[in-house]
Amino acid sequence: MTEAAKKPVFDNVIAAQFGHRASFVLADLRRAKALNKGGMMPMNSQGFSRGLHSTHEPRGADFQSAVTEGFQPAGLSSSLLCQRKRQPADWKSAIQQIGNLRYSGRTHRSNEGMVSANLLQNVAKILLICLLIFAFLPSKTVLGAEAVSAGPLFHEFALTLTAGRRTEALGPFFYSEQREKERVWAIPPLLSYARDPETDTTEFDFLYPVVTYDRYGTQYRWQIFQLLNMAGGPTQREPNRDRFSIFPFYFQQRSSIPSENYTAVAPFYGHLKNHLFRDEISFVMFPFYSETRKKDVITDNYFYPFYHSRRGDGLRGWQLWPFVGQEHKEVTTRTNNFNIVETIGGREQLFVLWPFFTTLTSDIGTEDLALQQNLLPFYSVQRSAKRDQTTVLWPFFSRIDDREKQYREWQFPWPLIVFARGEGKTTSRVLPFFSVAHSPMLESDSYLWPIYKFNRTHTDLLDRQRTRILLFLYSDTRMTNTQTRASQQRLDFWPFYHYWRDFNGNTRFQVLSVLEPYLAGSHKIERDYSHVWSVWRAEKNARTGAASQCLLWNLYRRETSPASKKCSLLFGLFQYQSDADGKRMRLVYLPVMKKGPRQPLKPNQQ
Repeated sequence: MTEAAKKPVFDNVIAAQFGHRASFVLADLRRAKALNKGGMMPMNSQGFSRGLHSTHEPRGADFQSAVTEGFQPAGLSSSLLCQRKRQPADWKSAIQQIGNLRYSGRTHRSNEGMVSANLLQNVAKILLICLLIFAFLPSKTVLGAEAVSAGPLFHEFALTLTAGRRTEALGPFFYSEQREKERVWAIPPLLSYARDPETDTTEFDFLYPVVTYDRYGTQYRWQIFQLLNMAGGPTQREPNRDRFSIFPFYFQQRSSIPSENYTAVAPFYGHLKNHLFRDEISFVMFPFYSETRKKDVITDNYFYPFYHSRRGDGLRGWQLWPFVGQEHKEVTTRTNNFNIVETIGGREQLFVLWPFFTTLTSDIGTEDLALQQNLLPFYSVQRSAKRDQTTVLWPFFSRIDDREKQYREWQFPWPLIVFARGEGKTTSRVLPFFSVAHSPMLESDSYLWPIYKFNRTHTDLLDRQRTRILLFLYSDTRMTNTQTRASQQRLDFWPFYHYWRDFNGNTRFQVLSVLEPYLAGSHKIERDYSHVWSVWRAEKNARTGAASQCLLWNLYRRETSPASKKCSLLFGLFQYQSDADGKRMRLVYLPVMKKGPRQPLKPNQQ
């Protein structure tokens, strides 16, 4: 039989054996034959090329064919096999076939990856087509001029808790919001911008708190990680003041009042004002020399903190810390803002080998003369007209008699075991097992601290209660107006959810809540970060009755009010709305239903 006549027969046999995979097998065979003619491809004992296998060829017989003498593939005719010369198995061929098995496994896994990639590509194509359909639709659609709904891709809606509108796009990575005159837009968690013309404020954050800019009227401040700072604007004393600092090396202030200017290059030389709880600071090669002023008291420091001398209005003192130091202040007077002359008590202070021995007599020349003497750790004594305290073997045994607040307290040792009794304070504490402390305005209870902790502050206008479990894991804070009985509540269960209700009854529920329990009340955390992880949001307006629910950044969104309902699902592929104008429905952004408002029945129809 000629080669031309054999070819159809061979093709039919391969087709019968491999079915829809025959084309791949034949292609491999032809490539192997072509390579073999050129001396490039060795053939195995069955005449098939080694190392060339279709990825769709069954692999169960490969190893068997390599090691079994006279192997006959299933489905091949005996006439075709008779044309082949039976040969014993070639062990080199067997090793090659085993390699083919490993290669085919990798190829199979590669094909699985290709299938997954193709699936993702198909999904992306579908989303792109949906987005294009949405982009070219007119804005005034059958669902109303205000309704643009494409789920996480792009979604705009009316705010629930206040008047205004909000637009969200690209899932959690962009939103803009307009509330009356306030405008906010953000690319969480990268940056955000907020501006309110009514209060004349502007805020900009980049990776908060790394870079921030805040402006209120003509006053401004921006900083980079609290290391590079610029601030300025008018004050009550001067029309303009600008400050610049590179912490902790360079500090500068320029003012319209020349006496308020300063420059400091730490630690070499400089002059500062209103820093580090001091009115003025001057230094040269700090810590070798520095001078500080707080009100009328001037302190000269040499080799800070070891030696200083202090002077002021009736004040003289010095110290060689921690060895010895003394200070004396005479009784003086001053006139306050109400033009009333006040008496400033004197003071005598001495320490030797601080903190082991110290003595202080304060408020000399007044009715509140007080004496304090410590010889630690042996004893500590405080005596005054209002309060006495005696401590032996500090901090193990202490007794307090507070005549002003009317209570007595025993500590042994503080703060682990404390008991207090009296009208002003009642305390029973054995940490960490329990602690119960009450006063007319404050309550503090804990059991197995930090498992359970309760705090309460009560005044004539406000009652505030907070319950915590494991510090910030769970927190329930409630504030009540004692006159109107209106209340506000905040619930945090880290990191699962956050719930909030204001004094007007408006509520908001959010899942998840990562930073909010630790930085409660920070509007920048809510603006810059909350949108990233809030996979579920639910809001309700107590005054209007409006409510909204949102899942996965508007993949599902539902809005209701007493007069309307609206729902969007799966990137806006399904949308439904009903209101006073009737009912409308869209599928794949195309209108499929539109019904007008229901007409009232006539008397004869009733």
